[in-house]
Amino acid sequence: MQYSGADLIDLETYPIDVEGQTRDRILAGIREDLARDGCAVLKGFLSPAGIAALRKEADNVSPGAYRSSNRTNAYFTQDDPSLPSDDPRRQFFDRSNAFIPADNFTSEGPLRRVHDFEGFDRFIQDCLQEEKFYRYADPLADVIVNMADEGNGFPWHFDTNNFTVTLAIQNAEEGGAFEYAAGIREGNENFAEVQRVLEGTSDKVTVLELEPGDLQLFRGRYSLHRVAPLKGSRRRYVAIFSYVEEAGMVGSMERTKQLYGRTLPIHQERAGLRADNYID
Repeated sequence: MQYSGADLIDLETYPIDVEGQTRDRILAGIREDLARDGCAVLKGFLSPAGIAALRKEADNVSPGAYRSSNRTNAYFTQDDPSLPSDDPRRQFFDRSNAFIPADNFTSEGPLRRVHDFEGFDRFIQDCLQEEKFYRYADPLADVIVNMADEGNGFPWHFDTNNFTVTLAIQNAEEGGAFEYAAGIREGNENFAEVQRVLEGTSDKVTVLELEPGDLQLFRGRYSLHRVAPLKGSRRRYVAIFSYVEEAGMVGSMERTKQLYGRTLPIHQERAGLRADNYID
């Protein structure tokens, strides 16, 4: 079946490709939300047909998911015994999850049709108001699907890339709430507040329930966040589109291996190419 972005996106509600008052109003609301806490949600961004098409595609390519189960800290780094035992870099949590890498999604499929829809990138850039704005150049991670079954979740972590855009495709029967502590390391690592979040004593955590078809913009490089564990037999699918501040950026060798089970020559070639000096 041939797909077009116009069939998959609710353009009547969200005319992202048409300059005008409606688009300006949408942008103003998103910018206000992002300025407040680094997170904005466009409810029902996908059409019902779009939700169904992306769900079917995710089901079809789900055998390509890389499953992993280990213990990780918020920075995806190794333990450092030289640090105090209560340092957040030494707090490790069980992680059991699966990602369907980007090279499973064809250019003709519905997920990339949404991503490649005329005006999509420009709209996201206008929402974020970023002059330096590029698609993540990682061939395994520019657009992926997070797949999670019962018991899965994703513990507290920071994103490698600065701007993450997610699209809810299918929810589990229970659980899976998105929880985040907005901007707690913007400007510095702020280990003390990170530790309070990990301990469950922080007052900076927001809980967000997303529904299939919702588009979320999130500054995950600076905001600690997690996905709560799931319950029930239905899988949770969430597509992730990634944007960064420097052209040509890809994931680190260690983290790419952790998330996708493999690396490509480009990860070795571009190791260390980052826009900041955070430890991950």
